Amino acid sequence: MAKESAVKAKALSMRFGWIWSGCLATLGILMQEYFIRRLLLIPPTLFGITILVFAITRFAPGGPMERALMEMQQMNVAGGTSQDGMQQALSDDQKEQLAKYYGFDKPWYTAYFQWLGRLLRGDLGDSFRFGEPVTQVIWERLPVSTYFGIMTLLVTYTVCIPLGILKAMKHNTWVDNTTSVGIFVGYAIPGYALGALLVVFFASRWGWFPLAGFISVDFEDYTLWEKAKDLLHHTALPLACYLVHAFAFVTMLMKNHLMDNLAADYIRTALGKGVSYAEAVRRHALRNSMIPIATNLGHQVMLFVAGSFLIEKIFNIDGFGLLGFNSVIDRDYPVVMGVLLLSASLMLLGNILSDILVALVDPRVRFK
Repeated sequence: MAKESAVKAKALSMRFGWIWSGCLATLGILMQEYFIRRLLLIPPTLFGITILVFAITRFAPGGPMERALMEMQQMNVAGGTSQDGMQQALSDDQKEQLAKYYGFDKPWYTAYFQWLGRLLRGDLGDSFRFGEPVTQVIWERLPVSTYFGIMTLLVTYTVCIPLGILKAMKHNTWVDNTTSVGIFVGYAIPGYALGALLVVFFASRWGWFPLAGFISVDFEDYTLWEKAKDLLHHTALPLACYLVHAFAFVTMLMKNHLMDNLAADYIRTALGKGVSYAEAVRRHALRNSMIPIATNLGHQVMLFVAGSFLIEKIFNIDGFGLLGFNSVIDRDYPVVMGVLLLSASLMLLGNILSDILVALVDPRVRFK
């Protein structure tokens, strides 16, 4: 009898094992199909975004041709030539050549599909302002904003998640109240306003940090250790400005959701069954509290390159955020389209990454 029962139990466990394996395989197939569909939606979404912005750049006033004519008029007025004389000095052929140089000699839809064809060949055109390929202009400034994005992400989630857990476990104690003061002050201060204060006091008045720049002029002559010290010395103040808002947001997000889960019925049930409080927090409440953190983490991908043009402007850092802002101001439309394409692509990929992280954290998520 015992042997027969053991055989039946083994057969039953194998059956449940097959069922469980089949469920996991089905879930994996559904997830693969879901993410493949999401990836296939990226090209048409980018097509819609880029064609809309491209059309806006064609009809927006104050384009590159108008700016070029205005600059030529100002130069001739300063040299003693009247604006009427300037207008007469430009022949129709010269105006056509100017329109051809800026790509305004064709209808906007024809110019867009020409730009799209070059994009498929890996060519984003040349910058009006710098006279260099757009890919080179973006690539030169990408490492700066990527550095700040990665450092902000690492410091924020490495410190804020444990701090949020500590604040939830020590709610209404001196630890929670003391840290909350600094967190709420940081949440209320914009990064660029904090940057101005840091430059005035820590850089200008006390001279503890450099006034501006990303690295020193003779950075290439330093040793590896000296380069790391110089980089941290130059980026400490702008990094603090990047961290101030994200630090407060993620900490309070972690604390509030963990407290909500600690007050839920399933935690009281677990405690009633004899599970220790620390085990209930670690195995049950903490995992559910990580769901909004996982959602927010995927959305931070775009910050790897987006940066903040105000912070970069204050600290005179030539990064991706300042490049995008200046390209709009200068009507440098090839750079505008390149910045838009990269930012929109990262935003769409970040949304997919958020779904993946949520699926890993929350087993209740199903993709159909």
